[in-house]
Amino acid sequence: MTGKRILVALFGPEGQGSFNESGAAGAERARGESPEHEIRTAWIEPRAPDARAAALARLCEEEWDLVVAHGGQGDEPVSRVAPAHPDTAFAITQGGWLAPNCASYEVLQEHSAFLAGVLAALHSRTGVVAHLSGEKVRPGLKGRAAFADGVRAAGKDCGFVTGFCGHQHVPDLAYALMRRHHEEGADVVFAMIDGGRPGVSQACRDFGISQIGNVLDWVARDPAVFMASAIADSGACIHAAIRDWLGGTWQGASHRIYGVAHREFVRLHMRADIDEQYRAVIDSWSARLAAGDYVPAERYDGPEVSAR
Repeated sequence: MTGKRILVALFGPEGQGSFNESGAAGAERARGESPEHEIRTAWIEPRAPDARAAALARLCEEEWDLVVAHGGQGDEPVSRVAPAHPDTAFAITQGGWLAPNCASYEVLQEHSAFLAGVLAALHSRTGVVAHLSGEKVRPGLKGRAAFADGVRAAGKDCGFVTGFCGHQHVPDLAYALMRRHHEEGADVVFAMIDGGRPGVSQACRDFGISQIGNVLDWVARDPAVFMASAIADSGACIHAAIRDWLGGTWQGASHRIYGVAHREFVRLHMRADIDEQYRAVIDSWSARLAAGDYVPAERYDGPEVSAR
């Protein structure tokens, strides 16, 4: 194949958020490997499903060969737009919507989130750990459920508080919810957040809370705040979808998944000073997850808190 046109759609403000940073990096990697093809990145900033679908529909009028929507936020707009473009191939990362012309590529962030829960419970000194995210989309809910399951699986009597601040990219909202988590006694937080992360990190500094990040290696970026990072490189799924499509192995209505057995996609990276006993526990659980001997919970039906 030569001269094909590929669009990568990222949802949110341009240049913001680790999740979209990962996606942009995946698109750039594909672009570098296939310079003979046009691979364009487009940012869709509106949050409302109607606005996102309308923006994607306008982009699809340009007659792309492949459209990759990054994130579970892509499920709704792609489900509305793809049926009107049966000759265009679609892929959604971290999504669940499938069709003859749409495939799903997913990193099992619930694997790294589960491991984060185990580590958080082991590390906590107050006996309370927290989860925070922005919007209630499918990947966020699954990640929260897996983290809570990991906390339980650690075998300690550990309290759990959780909440969604309502927006992935507003630091003040994230900070306000972090204050509530602090009031509940949490000393470790697993934050699944994008552009709002500076609010979480500032709260961690102000209240003495250890943070576990997600998607990227936050330990390398800010080791004073981050004790670990639940790496789930969803951007690698963009690269994989483009590679498969250009190589002729892309299949519509298929769901490709990558878990801790694929360490280049999913793993828990811990700061160097994390106790060796905790590392051994994490290694043991990682092996069980990779072998399929344990499947993290996919639902959490417990209480939530909100910022006052």
